[in-house]
Amino acid sequence: MTDRVQAVRLKQVSIAFDLKDRGRFEAVAATDLAVGEGEFLSIVGPTGCGKSTLLNAAAGLLQPSTGTVEIFGQELKGINRQAGYLFQQDSLMPWKTVIENVAIGLEIAGTKRSEARRMGMEWLERVGLAAFADRYPQMLSGGQRKRVGLAQVLIRNPRLLLMDEPFGPLDAQTRLIMGDLLLKLWSENRKAVMFVTHDLDEAIALSDRVVIMSAGPRSSIIGDFPIPLERPRAVADIRHDPRFNRLHKEIWDALRQEVLRAYGQTGEDSR
Repeated sequence: MTDRVQAVRLKQVSIAFDLKDRGRFEAVAATDLAVGEGEFLSIVGPTGCGKSTLLNAAAGLLQPSTGTVEIFGQELKGINRQAGYLFQQDSLMPWKTVIENVAIGLEIAGTKRSEARRMGMEWLERVGLAAFADRYPQMLSGGQRKRVGLAQVLIRNPRLLLMDEPFGPLDAQTRLIMGDLLLKLWSENRKAVMFVTHDLDEAIALSDRVVIMSAGPRSSIIGDFPIPLERPRAVADIRHDPRFNRLHKEIWDALRQEVLRAYGQTGEDSR
């Protein structure tokens, strides 16, 4: 990476947690990571390796035990107000309609209700749900709820998107559709993205770069792979490109041993 200002820069970040009567657990150890402005970065690794922990550090939800987190060149102190966070489970309020859920972030920030709703309708149109504005979340499919969640985050125009397995609960076909929608929305202004996923296909299809984390505890970045596939991309179609298959093999070869090591640590195959 160059010396220009990065959207996110982790400098020797370690994150540890106190365990009741059992000392201290170091989840992430001395990790460096930079995410450029406009870059779509995916983080993959074994279950429990600290992917979400890094995301939470970039969000300001966790403070590093050692090291620093910089956001657009400034050391992060407290919550990252420049980030939008999309979790695996949506944060829709069941007692509010779709349009109310999308607009509420602007209203809380001081935007007049009428203007917030106008902007909310624009975003619902962009995600293909304008006809569902007056419905409640429980009346939507899983994919529709995810589209509402995207609109809810993007309406606030964050400079950085943090996405923690946002499409994990969806079926395979809906994940492809959501991937294409995400790329379409992202391509309009190319915000910086940190995207956590267990799906290596998804990571390669969406990203400019994929990084690998080692098995925990004391996880760190052990692989960094640029994805030189042209944009725009169709998530389903790009998987048939021979270069995609070569990248998949290269990254999986580096990731396989860490997945096996993490599996062994669960004790499922031990006696």
